[in-house]
Amino acid sequence: MKQQKTTWQGNSTKRHNSAFFLFVFLGMLTAFGPFVTDMYLPSLPAMTSYFGTSVSMVQLGLTFSMLGLAAGQLVFGPLSDKYGRRAPLLISMGLFLVSTLGCIFSPTIELFVLLRFVQGLAGAGGIVISRSIATDKFKGLNLAKALAVVGAINGIAPVAAPVLGGAILKVTTWRGVFAVLFVLGVALLGACIHFNESLSRVKRSQESVWKTLSLFKQVVKNRTFMLYVLQMAFAQGMLFGYIAASPFIIQEHYGFSPFAFSLFFAANAVAIGTGAALSVKFKRQENCVLASCAGMLVCSVALLAALLAGAGVWMFEALLFVMLFMMGLSFTASTALAMDAVRGQAGTGSALLGASGFLFGSIVSPIVGMGNILVTSGITFVVCAVCSGVCALLARPSKKDVKDSQSAAAVL
Repeated sequence: MKQQKTTWQGNSTKRHNSAFFLFVFLGMLTAFGPFVTDMYLPSLPAMTSYFGTSVSMVQLGLTFSMLGLAAGQLVFGPLSDKYGRRAPLLISMGLFLVSTLGCIFSPTIELFVLLRFVQGLAGAGGIVISRSIATDKFKGLNLAKALAVVGAINGIAPVAAPVLGGAILKVTTWRGVFAVLFVLGVALLGACIHFNESLSRVKRSQESVWKTLSLFKQVVKNRTFMLYVLQMAFAQGMLFGYIAASPFIIQEHYGFSPFAFSLFFAANAVAIGTGAALSVKFKRQENCVLASCAGMLVCSVALLAALLAGAGVWMFEALLFVMLFMMGLSFTASTALAMDAVRGQAGTGSALLGASGFLFGSIVSPIVGMGNILVTSGITFVVCAVCSGVCALLARPSKKDVKDSQSAAAVL
């Protein structure tokens, strides 16, 4: 982007946030939710012993944090359309810090699980508002470029967070993982204080809070937006299916150590991030989505065949790497197209877009563990890829729409 600085209009003063600060800030906000959810995963066995409870009870902390991330986006999205982006961000960060301290000093597993829901609820504010801020400031290809940063981090964070959590556990306990999350929350709170409002008062929703929530009805009626939401949700279903299945496939089926598994995880995170970053090379984001869906379908079918045929680990990893790369392309492009379709209700649209991914993830994750994980994970990949591709095809603008859009651009 040619601009070196981005102007932000506050309520009473006019300040500047540099473009560098903006991209770092958006990246931190985007990564925050997945880190809240996933960074403590390697700690689960130690926490089971510490609290003297069952594995399933400790895993409820993960389930409740994902539910919080989904519900929080549905709350903070409309609120940010009503009150601006900065105030809800400050509230969410404050709530996160309080809940994280509660997690660290929780005397019982029941209180810990409850606080994990609050943590997820608070972390959702960063995810949903980061997309809204990008939509406030950019349009068209520039919006896609801004969201490329968001998409790359959104793809990398869920798979990178457990690796970082495992590294932290080598030098501390599970409480240390939450202490690191607390420090990250403090840093983000400072960034939120420095950030100046991106949504001016005149552009905010003038309805009451309850009527603001009714914006969901308007957004859901937007056919293009909903198709891209579903397209991305199915793609994220593949991502969460991969996260849930890969530890068992790599470690139990192929016999690799946990450390070796973390290296596979890191390589695949690079694949997702690279795909998200390269999506802006497409002149039309619609073509990027179609190309990514076609790639995901081909790779998922090949993966299913490879798993059924007993292929070696390197064949499995090569196909998985390419599939995740294609998935990364989809994340950025579909996010940009969806957000562009609901520019007038960016916060609400961002909320629904983000919540759908976590909801689909919570559904897919247990499915891949049913029966033979090699078969169920492969079938899940194929089904999600097919559904994602169908949504992308239905969302394509007609030739008339494209012609009208080009004519309008020529007039301008």
